[in-house]
Amino acid sequence: MVEVVSREFSTDRGTTPSLLVATTNPGKIREIRSVLTGAPVSLAVLDDFPPVPEPEETGGTFAENALLKARYYSTAVGLPTVAEDSGLVIDALDGRPGVESARYPGATYPEKFAGLYRELATHPRPWQARFVCSLAFVNPQAPEPLFTCEATVEGEIAPAARGPNGFGYDPIFYYPPYASTLGEVTDERKLAIAHRGKAFRQFRVWIEQHYDR
Repeated sequence: MVEVVSREFSTDRGTTPSLLVATTNPGKIREIRSVLTGAPVSLAVLDDFPPVPEPEETGGTFAENALLKARYYSTAVGLPTVAEDSGLVIDALDGRPGVESARYPGATYPEKFAGLYRELATHPRPWQARFVCSLAFVNPQAPEPLFTCEATVEGEIAPAARGPNGFGYDPIFYYPPYASTLGEVTDERKLAIAHRGKAFRQFRVWIEQHYDR
């Protein structure tokens, strides 16, 4: 599923606009660069600038947090900024960890996995789940986002973590059409179906339609 809202965006003809990707997560940067390679923008990341304190993610939804981060970093750095907020939603846990996915208890992801399995132990399988990615793109001077979208990928929580690939919750997210977790597939196969790949492909289409060539 992908939901999209967009507004007009223009740049000076003949220039390649710089765009900030507001994350320091190397896995996310790798995926986003892969999707946006060849798009008519020059990508910058937060590590290209002096350190900026992270904002407090106070939103109650992925969309609210994505917009909060996009506005915050766009103002701090002075560039058009795309930010995303993403996480794991588990039906048996009433949608948790949801927007708290990165902050779910545990210093490492194996520790987070163990906590989730303890919570899920009293619930019958299959444990239906989805990854969600909300994206927001803003200009420093614009009060309203120029583009937003939200994308999901449906799956289940695997009985145990499997696979060395990906990052975050990928090793426990089982995708039935692949008969594997997202930790067992290549970046290319993951991006073809995953939430972040879907969202940033929509963003790429929007950039290519709105960039003033």
